[in-house]
Amino acid sequence: MFQLVQKDNKYLYTTNYSKDEESLCKMEIKCLFNKTLHEKHLFSDIYVDPSRSPFIKKCISIMYSGQTMKQIIDQIVMDKLTSVNYKVAYINATDEITGFHEGRSIEFEVGFNILGEAEMKNPEITFGITKVDNIWVFGECESNTSDWQFHNKKPFSYSNALKVNVCRALVNIAVGTNLGCSVVDPCCGIGTVLIEAISMGINIKGYEINSYIGKNAKTNLRYFGYEEDVITIGDMHDIQNKFNVAIVDLPYGIFTQITTQEQLAIMESTRRIAEKMVIITFEDMEEQITSVGFQIDDRCTVSKGTFKRHIYICS
Repeated sequence: MFQLVQKDNKYLYTTNYSKDEESLCKMEIKCLFNKTLHEKHLFSDIYVDPSRSPFIKKCISIMYSGQTMKQIIDQIVMDKLTSVNYKVAYINATDEITGFHEGRSIEFEVGFNILGEAEMKNPEITFGITKVDNIWVFGECESNTSDWQFHNKKPFSYSNALKVNVCRALVNIAVGTNLGCSVVDPCCGIGTVLIEAISMGINIKGYEINSYIGKNAKTNLRYFGYEEDVITIGDMHDIQNKFNVAIVDLPYGIFTQITTQEQLAIMESTRRIAEKMVIITFEDMEEQITSVGFQIDDRCTVSKGTFKRHIYICS
C-alpha cells in the first residue's frame, strides 16, 4: 500500500559530475538507460553496474518506498526483514544536504528494525535509505568501486590524451547496454579507450599508425595484464573487418601534421568498417561528418583546461 515508486522503476541511481563534464554525463546516462538525466539521480528498470560509469556513484535496488520514513520502517517490520553482517547507510541522492548527525540517526532508526547482526566496518551487504522527490526509498545499495581510476597510473601517457573517465564514458556511449557488440578504435593512440573497454569485458580492437606510440600502447596494456595483440600497428585504411561501432579520437596534428582531407579520409574509412561511430573532434565538424555519409544522432562537448572537445554519436 506504500508503493509510490512506479513498479517498472526497480533501481535508483545517484550521479555526480563537474560542470565541464555535465553534458558528457547526460549523454552517457541517455545511452545506458534511454532516459534524460534532469537531476543528479535517476529511477530506472535497467540494471547497470555502477562501476561501469565514471559518473554513477550509487545504485539502490528498491525494496520499499513511502511518503515517510515510518512507512519504510513499517514495511521492514511487517516483512521481518532479516540480514547478517549488514549496514544501513543514508545516501545523499540530491543537492539537499542532510547533516552528519541527522544521517546517523536515520541509519540507526532503520537498522534497529532489521533482524540480524549489524556490521559497521566490513558489512557483507549495505542497505541504502534516502529521500528523493519527497519519496523515501530503501533497498540494497551498491557503490562504484572506482577501480578504473588505477588506469591513470599507466607507464605511458600524453598530456593531450583523453582523460580516463572521459574514455570510460565514451565506451559506455558507444555500446550502451549491448556489452556483446564489436568495437574498433582505429586511431587508438596510447590505448586509453582500449583499456577501459577491455576492463568492462568488451570485444575491442585498436589500430595505431605510429609505431612508437603503438608500442607504448602495447606496454600500457601489458602493465594492466591485458593482451597486447588487440592492437595492430598499421594504417586504419587497411582494415577489412566490420564492426558494430567505432570510437574515433580524430587526430588533430599534435605529433604530426594532418590535413582536413586526411581527417575526412579517416571518417570515410570509419563509415566503411563500422555501422555506428562515436567521434571526438577539436572543432565543430558537423558538415564534414555528414559529408561522408554519417547522420548525427546526438552531440555534446567536454572541456579539458582551455580545450573544448566535441563528441558526436553518428549512424
